[in-house]
Amino acid sequence: QVQLVESGGGLVQPGGSLRLSCTASGMIFSITAMGWYRQAPGKQRELVAGISIGGSPNYANSVKGRFSISRDNAKNTVTMQMNNLKSEDTAVYYCNALIRQYIGDRAQDYWGQGTQVTVSL
Repeated sequence: QVQLVESGGGLVQPGGSLRLSCTASGMIFSITAMGWYRQAPGKQRELVAGISIGGSPNYANSVKGRFSISRDNAKNTVTMQMNNLKSEDTAVYYCNALIRQYIGDRAQDYWGQGTQVTVSL
């Protein structure tokens, strides 16, 4: 079984910063890609940032220049630094990973439980 455990959400004022981390554990052969999605009330879940096994990042236009994603392949961890947070960044943030559990396995999507990020005065 595979688990993704997130940490780092919370309440922050506009212009502030937060750092989200997610660690994958369990039966893991390889992690192809990792990333963060978010879902605000009444909206669809959207990709915020992703990073390949080689370390190439991609970002939603709305967070470019403010968020930075990185990963530690040895620790199966992905981290996202969020700076200059805005009220529209308020959402539940979900960690996602594309994981092969053993050699020859088809990569499958796994999700964390979600962590709340609230940007408000």
